Amino acid sequence: MQKISAFLWFDTQAEEAAKFYTSIFKNSRIVETSYYTEAGPGPRGSPMVVAFEIEGQRFHALNGGPHFKFNESISFAVDCENQREVDYFTEMLTAGGGKQQPCGWVKDKYGVSWQVVPKELIAMMNDKDQSKAARAVKAMLQMTKIDIATVKKAFDGR
Repeated sequence: MQKISAFLWFDTQAEEAAKFYTSIFKNSRIVETSYYTEAGPGPRGSPMVVAFEIEGQRFHALNGGPHFKFNESISFAVDCENQREVDYFTEMLTAGGGKQQPCGWVKDKYGVSWQVVPKELIAMMNDKDQSKAARAVKAMLQMTKIDIATVKKAFDGR
């Protein structure tokens, strides 16, 4: 069993969110759901915590009420192999009311922030040639969804 997992606080959408996330990522599943009892504080029989996995990473979604909201200080990075994956995850994570944010970040319809990051971008940003890396970063900073080909052109000085 995983020692540390993410715990996400939703108002009443924990089960809906878990189903949304597991529909987007191929290697994912809902593991278990616990329900409120007569002890409360939620309505008896309603979902309390939904445990789910995405790519082997365990998450818990809690229906905890309206007390807390998500913000960008916590986000989940999605490592993408190619532009097709960048396009797919950007589209899917913003479906139903989410929004694209600068530099490949997206906020989903629940307010959870995700970074949709092509592995090639990270390699260019970590290149030993600092001028090439700087050009890649400068190009990336002008984007919402990352366009790998455009970043590569900047990286190469074209």
